Amino acid sequence: MIVELKVTFLMYSSLDTIEIYLGRRSQSGSNPYEEFRTAIQVINHPNYVDATHDNDIALLQLSSSVTFSEYIKPVCLAATGSVFTAGTESWVTGWGALNSGGSSPDILQEVMVPIVSNSDCNNAYRGGITSNMICAGLLNEGGKDSCQGDSGGPMVSRNGSVWIQSGVVSFGEGCADPKYPGVYARVSEYNNWINTEVGSNPPGYVEFSSGFRSSLSLLLFSISLTFSFIPFICTIFFH
Repeated sequence: MIVELKVTFLMYSSLDTIEIYLGRRSQSGSNPYEEFRTAIQVINHPNYVDATHDNDIALLQLSSSVTFSEYIKPVCLAATGSVFTAGTESWVTGWGALNSGGSSPDILQEVMVPIVSNSDCNNAYRGGITSNMICAGLLNEGGKDSCQGDSGGPMVSRNGSVWIQSGVVSFGEGCADPKYPGVYARVSEYNNWINTEVGSNPPGYVEFSSGFRSSLSLLLFSISLTFSFIPFICTIFFH
């Protein structure tokens, strides 16, 4: 199951329009390790609020399971109670625009953005930030951010050798504006909902605490198994 952005799927009524590419680096060049899947189910969060983007998250079930490789790997999800303090280094990946309203790159991009406290982010967005959201960016400086076309992509932080997904790209005012950090759905707030929807194949959760060693809150599945119900980085197209 891929953790995705709900608002993206509100625009599409047919599963036939959703294509998923895993292991992709270039949008037009060769991708020898790429795998293709379609979607057989989209589960939107039942409490999504369009006006505020609250609960801006969805789950996407693949048409068949995927065997992991050096080029296709799962990411652990932030467990309930995870703490990402202001300044925590986080990475966002995607093929979104390189600047607000600009063109999109051919090669997958990565940017490091520090976490911004919900208090500071709430001040920037005039009270529009909820506990279901997490913010990141260079407040008062700008220059680095997710942008149009990155929506639904992952924001991750690293604890030792473990990558933990803290957020899902949701919204912002422009891109890399010094006054407005990027806003993401806070993954750690959705463990119970994800478990309810996924059922017998729950993902691996890791409790993240900035500055402290995190601990596994669930035993991770054997690497030899294959699943279609776990989150990983991919690109999704609609036609």
